[in-house]
Amino acid sequence: PPVWAADALSCVHPGWVLEGIPQTRLQALSLQQAGVFPEHVVLLEAPDDVLMDRSRGRLVDPLTGDIYHHTFILPSDQTVAQRLEKGRSLSEAQLLVHLHRYRREVAGLSSAYKDVLKVINSDQPQADVYQQVLSFVRTRHRSRTPRILLLGPPGSGKSHLARQLSEKYKMVDVCCGRLLRSAAAQSSAVGDQVRPYVEDGRPVPDSVVLQILQDRLSRVDCSCRGWVLHGFPSDLQQARGLQETQHQPNRVFFLELTDDVCVDRLSLRSTDPVTGHRFHAVTRPAPSTDVHERLQTHPADRRGAVTLRESLYDVCVFFQSVYPDAVHIDADQDPHSVFETSLFRFSFITNQQTRCCSCS
Repeated sequence: PPVWAADALSCVHPGWVLEGIPQTRLQALSLQQAGVFPEHVVLLEAPDDVLMDRSRGRLVDPLTGDIYHHTFILPSDQTVAQRLEKGRSLSEAQLLVHLHRYRREVAGLSSAYKDVLKVINSDQPQADVYQQVLSFVRTRHRSRTPRILLLGPPGSGKSHLARQLSEKYKMVDVCCGRLLRSAAAQSSAVGDQVRPYVEDGRPVPDSVVLQILQDRLSRVDCSCRGWVLHGFPSDLQQARGLQETQHQPNRVFFLELTDDVCVDRLSLRSTDPVTGHRFHAVTRPAPSTDVHERLQTHPADRRGAVTLRESLYDVCVFFQSVYPDAVHIDADQDPHSVFETSLFRFSFITNQQTRCCSCS
């Protein structure tokens, strides 16, 4: 893990260049599901006869492994030029097989990155190719790493949707309540500060919550894979505080639900103290008698407390001033339909943002 963390951090700042994979659409989709979303994809194209000629003239630096070509790319350092060796190349028949496989896969591969793709003719001087790629990269600076914020009244299904999105896109599921409980369980200065509030059921001061939240969102896994946040903010002041940090969401979803449905959902839900999983008497009953007998209902979810919490959530309408581009989703449907709707809107927003960047 320490080695992985160091490598991942070096990719976050200042960035990374990947070559050699993906070679097929399936590989591209697998990378996306693993949370790898390139901001720029360059497809270098050249006629087959040019590619065949370049394969035959390839030279390799035995010390560094860098590849050159006897006419197309030569090193400026004469010391390097003198030690170059003829590179191992495929036979003409083998190369033709590889080219045929590439031509068969390139259409599907391109479609996986159609919104961030630039096709460049590589049958020209290397310096010209480089300048075209550099120009393409400089005109598209907007990050596509997903930073999703889920908003909605208690019982709207934020936790369930966050878990589904996290599993689908390998993003980090950041639950503010879970973060605070974890901090309270630690023997640290922050833990000592948070523990009394958590144990008494009182709201933790916003400044402390933001400190803990920023620490979590700054970690390598969130920077590399993206994140989906829920449980914060819960009012306008908290939303503005989050916007003043370096961790502003780039996709915001409102899960809309009427007060009556929220009250019904929360008053009938309970938690398994062993696994932490939530169940609902109607929509998601306990899987066994043993689990059902140990379920517990949180005091805050009792019908009277639920009604009070709903009235406090009316401030959600004011979030529009902070997140005017937020997407509204009807949460009064089965969880699978909510998830499918969010997937569609997530893809739509990603494509629209990319197109806007390409026009700038």
